[in-house]
Amino acid sequence: MTKKLVFVRHGQSEWNLANKFTGWVDVDLSDKGVEEAISAGNKIKEAGIEFDVAYTSVLKRAIKTCNYVLEYSNQMWVPVYKSWRLNERHYGALQGLNKKETADKYGDEQVHIWRRSYDILPPLLDDNDHDKLSNQREYRYLPEELVPRGENLKVTLERCLPYYEDHIAKDLLEGKTVLVAAHGNSLRAMAKHIEGISDDDIMDLEIPTGSPLVYELDDNLKVIKKYYL
Repeated sequence: MTKKLVFVRHGQSEWNLANKFTGWVDVDLSDKGVEEAISAGNKIKEAGIEFDVAYTSVLKRAIKTCNYVLEYSNQMWVPVYKSWRLNERHYGALQGLNKKETADKYGDEQVHIWRRSYDILPPLLDDNDHDKLSNQREYRYLPEELVPRGENLKVTLERCLPYYEDHIAKDLLEGKTVLVAAHGNSLRAMAKHIEGISDDDIMDLEIPTGSPLVYELDDNLKVIKKYYL
């Protein structure tokens, strides 16, 4: 029996619009982001995809995207589970900085390496900022060593994968159709695992906003078909 998994990347956020590194900072959707999330919901409704369960991060831009998708596909009753493990990649000390100004300061090549390299970390949070993050209500229950100071895509995958295997893959194997509304890098990390994409090639994968990515999977969760709505 074919399994179905749908990824929706959150719509444009206020900091996407402002061209800032966002990461784990909990910024809201922009007006355009709301429109993109609604569009994704309408596309899912038109495709006749019916979910059994949905997953999202603990960041409001992904949560709201999930809510809009379920609302506009007439599926608001579907249970939704939230986890910090589906958060966006943590950009470390780059968070809150303007991307153009950072490139002017450090050079385009260095910023490109920080943003797109698979295994090179960004500048890390200092102790004070890390303590502030660790004490936020969303993360206060986590062991301090699990709260990142900064992540690359490799570390993001290591964070997401246990949750994917323990929850998302488990649901798929039980025959459930699953929605994951999350972030560009957490979705790319899981796509790398699902598709078996190499460390080099994953850097070229870009999941667009507002366009649901549908995976049809076999009984071993290998990709039969992949397409965008």
